[in-house]
Amino acid sequence: MQRILIADDDAAIRGVLRDLLQDEGFDVDEVDSGQGVIDALGKVNSSRPSLVMMDVRMPDRTGLEVLREKRTTNGEQLPIIVMTAYGTSNVAIEAMQLGAYDYLTKPFDLDDVLLTVQRYFEHQRLSEQVLELSSRLGERDPNEVLIGNSAAMQDVYKTVGRVARSEATVLVSGETGTGKELIATILHRSSSYARGPLIKVNCAALPETLLESELFGHEKGSFTGAINQRKGRFEMANKGTIFLDEVGEMSLATQKKLLRVLQEREFERVGGTISVKVDTRVVAATNKILAQEIEAGRFREDLFYRLNVIAIHLPALRDRMDDIPLLVEHFVQKHRFTPSSEPARVSQGAMDALMEYDWPGNVRELENLIERATVLSHGGVITEQHVSFFGADSRRLIDVGERLRRGTTIKELLHDIERQAFTEALSQTDGDRVAAASMLGLKLPEFNKRSANFDV
Repeated sequence: MQRILIADDDAAIRGVLRDLLQDEGFDVDEVDSGQGVIDALGKVNSSRPSLVMMDVRMPDRTGLEVLREKRTTNGEQLPIIVMTAYGTSNVAIEAMQLGAYDYLTKPFDLDDVLLTVQRYFEHQRLSEQVLELSSRLGERDPNEVLIGNSAAMQDVYKTVGRVARSEATVLVSGETGTGKELIATILHRSSSYARGPLIKVNCAALPETLLESELFGHEKGSFTGAINQRKGRFEMANKGTIFLDEVGEMSLATQKKLLRVLQEREFERVGGTISVKVDTRVVAATNKILAQEIEAGRFREDLFYRLNVIAIHLPALRDRMDDIPLLVEHFVQKHRFTPSSEPARVSQGAMDALMEYDWPGNVRELENLIERATVLSHGGVITEQHVSFFGADSRRLIDVGERLRRGTTIKELLHDIERQAFTEALSQTDGDRVAAASMLGLKLPEFNKRSANFDV
């Protein structure tokens, strides 16, 4: 039988809660002070309560003082539900920060009291039945950055292993959030260029007017504001590796200059006439299908062949769902509630929810979700309640037939589809408007102008 301790200096409230909980089959004890809670939680025998329902305002010690004294060093939740007639945000926030499982405000609905108590014991039951990923999957190298045992990832590992020590240019393709930057990091660490730096450039994040200067540098006085000579990223990456992320966003003019660097390993700074030679390995990445970009006239075919010496494609997470448990294990180890906390554990129900989702944001979305769930669960057991998919409710099919039957005009229908596309693009890119614009095939000014119509 579960033992519940009611701590309140109001005998009438203790009586109401005692009768309610005893009718539900719980064994109930009562105290009227904070010290009584301290003493009860210090017991090691069967009389130690499984759960404490504690008032905030008590004559000797407040509930918050009790929480501070019993607070654990690793942020673990305490078996305490706080009750207060002062349901201010400060009290609620501090109680949760100090490790309380939950809090109830007075006057409370008895159904809410029972629901909260039952939810606590269900949480404890899940803790006992939790899916221990590390014991089932074994220990993993903490320095491992690419996670997955699926056939698709095995193909990636084989290709990376074969080409890592070479000097060949590599083109990494894959949707946003699949881990293209990790491939560049591994290739750099494993190559003869590891003695030099790894320089990363997000081509989509830089305005076209600045991208050429960022890549190749500029001479003093070459344009307004160029008060000194400045080295570009290629010079900075000499004897190392340069990672060109979202290379499909380059203008045709910048693509032409990049082509020369790949062919001749030399270039001129903006405003300069002296050729600068570099010895740099190039790894490029894109979330676009460059064959389509070539056909549309937005990407140079000759540059594509120069970049695509070695092609590595990273699969979307929905195409390697069997890797999710391994990834979850990795992320709960990485994102702990506090630096000294044990990794969170994942219930079977939460794992089932993760396995049923389609992951439009790929591995990046999964990592963000696990980090958020770890915080919400105080680093304890991640349950279905802690698993929420951002924007999932908005990702639904638009029933064109039904809308037309209701009299929706083509203008209204296209407006709704465009709004959903803009919202989804921002969701998949974690709010990065430059990346979202790229995903929709738009320049940033056009994206901002059109998205303003939808308040996104």
